[in-house]
Amino acid sequence: MPQMMPINWLFFFFFFIFIFIIFMMLNFYIFNYKMNYNMNNNNNKFKYKNHIQQNWKW
Repeated sequence: MPQMMPINWLFFFFFFIFIFIIFMMLNFYIFNYKMNYNMNNNNNKFKYKNHIQQNWKW
C-alpha cells in the first residue's frame, strides 16, 4: 500500500526524534549527576573544570 507510506515515514520520523531527544536528555542528566557528585567530593571549582574536559564523552 504505497499510499500509506508517507504517514508511516512521518510517524517513525517523529517517533525516532522523540526517543532520541529523551535518550540524550537522560544521558546528559546521568552524566551531569556523576560530575556534580565528583565536584562535591573535591570541593574545588578549578579541579571541576579540568575534570569536565578530561571526562567528557565526545
